Amino acid sequence: MAYSMFESRKFFNRGVCFAASNWQRWWAVDSTDSRSTWGSELRRTRRSFAVKRRCNFIVWQSSLFAMKPAMRNSILRRANALGLSSQTWKASSSFGCGSQLRFHCASQRGIHDISARTFAYPRSFIANADPSARLGKRFASSTASKSALNKTELYDLHVEHKAKMVPFAGYSMPLQYADQSHLESHHWTRTHASLFDVSHMVQHHLIGPGARDLLMKITPSSLDSLKDNHSTLSCFLEQETGGIVDDTVITRLGPESFYFVTNAGRRKEDLEFLTNEIEAFRQTHDPSTRASVIHWSILDNRALLALQGPSSAAVLQSLVTQGEASVEGDLTTLHFGQCRQLHLDFPDGSHTPARLLISRTGYTGEDGFEISIPTDHDPHLPRRVAELLLSNPEVRLAGLAARDSLRLEAGMCLYGHDITTKQTPPVAGLGWVVGKDRRDPSSPLSSFNGSSVILPQLASPAKTLKERRVGLTIEAGAPAREGSPIVDINNPDTHIGIITSGLPSPSLNGTNIAMGYIKQGLHKKGTEVGVLVRKKLRKATVTPMPWVETKFYRG
Repeated sequence: MAYSMFESRKFFNRGVCFAASNWQRWWAVDSTDSRSTWGSELRRTRRSFAVKRRCNFIVWQSSLFAMKPAMRNSILRRANALGLSSQTWKASSSFGCGSQLRFHCASQRGIHDISARTFAYPRSFIANADPSARLGKRFASSTASKSALNKTELYDLHVEHKAKMVPFAGYSMPLQYADQSHLESHHWTRTHASLFDVSHMVQHHLIGPGARDLLMKITPSSLDSLKDNHSTLSCFLEQETGGIVDDTVITRLGPESFYFVTNAGRRKEDLEFLTNEIEAFRQTHDPSTRASVIHWSILDNRALLALQGPSSAAVLQSLVTQGEASVEGDLTTLHFGQCRQLHLDFPDGSHTPARLLISRTGYTGEDGFEISIPTDHDPHLPRRVAELLLSNPEVRLAGLAARDSLRLEAGMCLYGHDITTKQTPPVAGLGWVVGKDRRDPSSPLSSFNGSSVILPQLASPAKTLKERRVGLTIEAGAPAREGSPIVDINNPDTHIGIITSGLPSPSLNGTNIAMGYIKQGLHKKGTEVGVLVRKKLRKATVTPMPWVETKFYRG
């Protein structure tokens, strides 16, 4: 039953991820390839499955959802047609639900055909993936593949809480936890507070007299008006096209000091981009002057936690060290987009050995905080802080699944899906990141990467933009997933756009929501269009985002 190199390559190219050990092989189906009929076929199921071969048996296992009888019967019929005889059927106890079907392997072809046409991970559960995932590696599940993944400081904590760990941007990250379903975790964040491990994201520190000028060149933000300890959402831009290299949050810590966070899935591209831009910057400045001095460091010695939800402020306030200055320690004076460096108290009377950078921001649409934790003084400090927060009954752990549905309801973009280098900020509906003082072509501040493309788009969008990012509310039925075509409702053969993210909204009782790109002129509120979901036409309406009102704290 061993597979030849040819057979293995066939699995790889068709997106069936696998890793081999001496006695077993695991496969998990990847549905990232939306360009093929096969990719569309995979998205016909909303279940997550893996395939395990041990000796002469194949086990189809769903660890996230119970397998309904109709699905089971469909699998059995397909398996029997391919020469696989069913041996056992049992319920799995992993993560509180799930199921397995076990077959005697009578055909190599059977493994290929059933996996490639029946099973797929729900796309909304994976917020992002590293670029290699598109080559069929996203859901490989084996000892070998897991050992190759990076681990955050909280990895052991996730495992102890029986998290479902998945590959994500080169890290082993929690998808959800045993004691809460995706939906329960989502709702808990909206009503209480959830703790997300976002330590996989890349934290940077840029200091020096040239730091401001560099950031003003590679982003369109108004940094001159950005006060100390204030943040702004921004984008790194390609020099010629103005395409979005990555989205980022930039925080000004001082006159010549900036802290910013970028996406883990773009680490390689961002580091190359920043390295090239810094080198080009230095070449255009006299090295004997202060203006050319830039020091850039990647803060791999810091963990990052996100505490999100309406209870976040009360939970965090109770832990702020009492000895802090009255104004600094009062979180009611810390507004959205601002940050402070504070100590937190532990139950034994001690406090964090170093100040934590606490920013009032987040990726869920709720009030919340991101906490940057140094590990220089204590490598276990991230876990100690996480356990301190979790000691409050208002706080529960949450994973990637909830984070993705929360951000989509809030209308927030996910890099690699909703925004790429193919879009400029105006095309992506992010024109507001371009500072007001940087829009006048006659001003020296208007010079930044891609400004020759972006400024005309802002001035005359109807003439210069071919498409726009929009929100869509779709009629009941199967949800529209990434890659679903947007079409003319009266002429379904006419494609007018494409879905980039979509799911049934947990906060809106399962209403199907999605975002995507649509032709210029059809982007206006209330425009009725069609979306092809599983090759069936469904009515959709252009809807302003967010679908769920954001609750950012502004005092």
